[in-house]
Amino acid sequence: MTATFREPVRRCLSRPAAALAATLALALALTGCGGGTGSAAPPAKPAARPAADRVEPLSGPAPRPELPATVRSADGHDVTVRKTDRIVPLTGSLSEIVFSLGLGGRVVARDITATFEQAAKLPVVTRAHDVSAEGVLSLKPDVVLADTTTGPAEAVGQIRDAGVPVVTFGPAKQLADVDTRIDAVAAALGVRTAGDALKTRTDQRIAAVRKSIPHGGTEAADRPRVAFLYLRGSASVYLIGGARSGAGSLIEAAGGIDAGKESGLEKDFTPITSEALAKAAPDVILVMTKGLESVGGVDGLVKIPGVAQTPAGMDRRVAAVDDGVLLNYGPRTDAVLRSLIQQIHAKGK
Repeated sequence: MTATFREPVRRCLSRPAAALAATLALALALTGCGGGTGSAAPPAKPAARPAADRVEPLSGPAPRPELPATVRSADGHDVTVRKTDRIVPLTGSLSEIVFSLGLGGRVVARDITATFEQAAKLPVVTRAHDVSAEGVLSLKPDVVLADTTTGPAEAVGQIRDAGVPVVTFGPAKQLADVDTRIDAVAAALGVRTAGDALKTRTDQRIAAVRKSIPHGGTEAADRPRVAFLYLRGSASVYLIGGARSGAGSLIEAAGGIDAGKESGLEKDFTPITSEALAKAAPDVILVMTKGLESVGGVDGLVKIPGVAQTPAGMDRRVAAVDDGVLLNYGPRTDAVLRSLIQQIHAKGK
C-alpha cells in the first residue's frame, strides 16, 4: 500500500467487509469533460487540487495544556495524560489535528501517512505501514495518539505496557465526525479551548464552501452522480466505493450523488466490473491522485473494463484529490470540499 493512502483506506475498511479487506491488504502488500474514446476533443485536466503539503495552525500563541487530563479511550481504557511535551500521533489525520491546534512543536515523530510539510522532517515510527513499538519508545513520548485501526495490536499494547499513555480514537467516517474528532484530540491533550476554536474555524470554512455549490445542489437534475474508485494499478487492484467507502458524505456535501451507494452497493468497496459500473452510471469518477497516476492517468483509467462506457468515461470527467487529505475529515476538509465542488460540477472544456 502506498504511504499516503494507507491511513484513509484503513478508515474505509474498518467497516464490515473483512474478506475484501484481507484481499486488499494482500494485494497492496505486493505493493472535467472532454471527448469520449475516439473523440477529437482533448482530454480534460482535473481541476486544481487542495494543497496537501501544509496545515494551518490556529493563529496566536500556542495553547498551554491544562493537565492532567483523563479521557476515555476508544478501546475502553480510561487514560490520564500528565505531560504533552513529547507527542506521537500515529496517523496522518491525528497529526493534522495536533498541528492545527498549535501543538506541532511538541510532536516528536510521525506516521508515514503524515505527508504535510511541517511534519516532513520528523522520524517515521512505522515499518511496512505498521507501528514499530521500539521506534516509538525510543523517542520517550509523553503520550501516544492512535486510531482504533492502528496496528498491530501487539505493538500498541507494548507501548501501553511500557507506561506510556495511549489514547485511541474512533475513525472519522463522515462530515459529522469532524467536530467530534477535534473535540476528542483536544480533550486528551488538555487544550479544550483551542479545540473549540479549531471547531469553529473548521465549521465556518466548511459552511462557506458549501454555499458555492451551483444552484445550492438541491435539484436532483443538477446533482452529478459520482463514483469513488480506489485504484492501484501496480497491484491490479480496482475497486468501486459503496455505502461504507467513507467518501459518500463528502460527495453529498459537495452537491453530488454517491453513485456506488445509489446503485445498491452496501459494502465499503467492491471489485470493479462492467456491470457494476453500468449500474452506477457515474457522471464523474472520483479518485485519489496516486491511484490515478498508478493507472497512467485519465488515458489509463478509461482502459479499465467498463469505465469508457460510463457517462464519466465517455466525457472523461475525472475528479482527483490528494491521497493525504481526501478522507481525513478534519481541519482541511473545507479545502477538499472546495476542490470537489469545482471538479464535479465542471462541465469540461
